[in-house]
Amino acid sequence: MNLQSLKKKCGAVLAIYVLLAVLFYWIGGDQLRYRDNSTDMLTASEPVGEITKDTVITQQISVAGGQLTELTFRGATYARQNQGTLAVEVCSDGRVLATQSVDISGLTDNENFSVTFAPSISVPGNTAEVRITAPDCEAGNAITLYSGTTMSTARNQVEIKLTEDERVKVNGVVQAGALCMEVHSQETLWFGAHYWQLAAAGFCVLAGYCLYLICGFQKGKRMAVLNVFAAFSRYSYLMKQLVSRDFKTKYKRSVLGVLWSFLNPLMTMMVQYIVFSTLFKSDIPNFAVYLLIGIVCFSFFSEATTMSLTSIVGNASLITKVYVPKYIYPLTRVMSSTINFGLSLLPLLAVLLITRTPIRPAILLLPFGVCCLFALALGVGMLLASAMVFFRDTQFLWGVVSMLWMYATPIFYPESIIPNQFMLIFKMNPLYHIIRFIRTILINGVSPEPKAYALALIASVVPLVIGATVFKRTQDRFVLNI
Repeated sequence: MNLQSLKKKCGAVLAIYVLLAVLFYWIGGDQLRYRDNSTDMLTASEPVGEITKDTVITQQISVAGGQLTELTFRGATYARQNQGTLAVEVCSDGRVLATQSVDISGLTDNENFSVTFAPSISVPGNTAEVRITAPDCEAGNAITLYSGTTMSTARNQVEIKLTEDERVKVNGVVQAGALCMEVHSQETLWFGAHYWQLAAAGFCVLAGYCLYLICGFQKGKRMAVLNVFAAFSRYSYLMKQLVSRDFKTKYKRSVLGVLWSFLNPLMTMMVQYIVFSTLFKSDIPNFAVYLLIGIVCFSFFSEATTMSLTSIVGNASLITKVYVPKYIYPLTRVMSSTINFGLSLLPLLAVLLITRTPIRPAILLLPFGVCCLFALALGVGMLLASAMVFFRDTQFLWGVVSMLWMYATPIFYPESIIPNQFMLIFKMNPLYHIIRFIRTILINGVSPEPKAYALALIASVVPLVIGATVFKRTQDRFVLNI
């Protein structure tokens, strides 16, 4: 590499950065700028009684983010066709912030109905009072709202401790429960509000680093980044051969060959779908896609790490005779698994089309999730490859650990069944964040919120740094132990 070539590559990197920053802002949309919040609805137990012209129902609500967008209630019509309107007021400090009317003739018995506020209501102090009246409704021609004191969990009903302010009041009389109501709100995210400032700062940092590389190259300094790129260029032919060998070995003497990359995730999904759909389908929208995403991602992780496990001891004859950077061996194993992963994405795409899941521009963000998954697999793979050299029982232990890891990851079950006391443990699982990131893109068709990007990045970079550090510190002793 000469100086002119380095300058061109730095310029290309900066141009790509600008393009990606603009593209990311467009694809990310409102998810980068706003966060939608909602509360859980209590289980309906008792109606508050007919809401007539003489009835006033009030209850305090908390509005996360301070921007109220919608209220959802659980109501009943007494199995009749009623006439009139329901007036819903949102008040704060004795001042009416907004009023919406609901035509009760269109309501369904024992069903939810929503009151939307467009534009959203700015609520001072994130606390407001909801006031409900029915100015033109008489007894026998009115609806009611449900209240409750419990909330449904995965296993049973949990009693909710309500303060007096959190309970519903009917004509000023405090009731036992609170309204069965969901509060939907919107929160402005700091990241979105300062996106272009952050993008500009990132550009300056990247430009500064490029200038540092150019100046260092002119002075003849050995730059770590340039050395890595030089090594990849020098050993690119060997890497291609190793990847090709591993890929071909996987399907050697197989009748169907590469076709198994398509069939294996589909057959696994079909079996698990039949087993688990009756248990979890009602709780998970688009369960087939949800399940297949989990299967494809974990299968790649399991295959990549298992192959990396023997990447050093399996290439002992090469390592002892020819000098090659040792990290190439686990890297090529993960790369060969990535080919299988890419092929298994095709049946996933087919299932998306079959289930009529909308494919939106957010799918362009999928490479970020794939890169995070690749980095995680490489980090764990390098750690396992090092451990295998000195402790051959690692291969047997990893079989047990990977099985436990699979069950600790929401692949075929919903997150809702995880008890709150164990939720922290689940969130420490790096695969949890990466698979969740990919599911948001493919199932919901939107960009995850900025926090999800940070968590996925941490979940991949931290294991990669740990694995690379352990590998680097132990690689000089590999020859003596293989």
